Amino acid sequence: MATGSGDRITQPTGGDPQAFLDAVDDPARRADAQQVAALMREVTGAEPRLWGASIVGFGDVTYPGSGGKERPWFAVGLAPRKAALTLYGLTLYGSHADLLDRLGPHTTGQGCLYLKRLSDVDRDVLAELIARAWDDNHRMTAR
Repeated sequence: MATGSGDRITQPTGGDPQAFLDAVDDPARRADAQQVAALMREVTGAEPRLWGASIVGFGDVTYPGSGGKERPWFAVGLAPRKAALTLYGLTLYGSHADLLDRLGPHTTGQGCLYLKRLSDVDRDVLAELIARAWDDNHRMTAR
């Protein structure tokens, strides 16, 4: 896909999300990613899919892109990056500040939550954050 077309380049692939997570080089990042993927699966009830070469996404939502065109994406997801475990869809539009205040050490970006170590955060709060984001993202895209 051409990047100038406004189409999202990252699309679901037929790749195996578990094999992708099992192949993460850093053992600590691999373990954290596997645990978060299991938590997302448990909380959402959705099966993971590999998006592009490096994102594990759960669920299907659409959102209005540029020009009003509906774009497919996942409701919540994760990517085991070198710098941090990146969680997608949990902080859209500055949401969930009450939970983020209780989560533990993290940083945020536009719709992303970055964790250095899963052991540093409150897993119950993370589960609640995933559940709330799952509901919000589906409700938001159903309009």
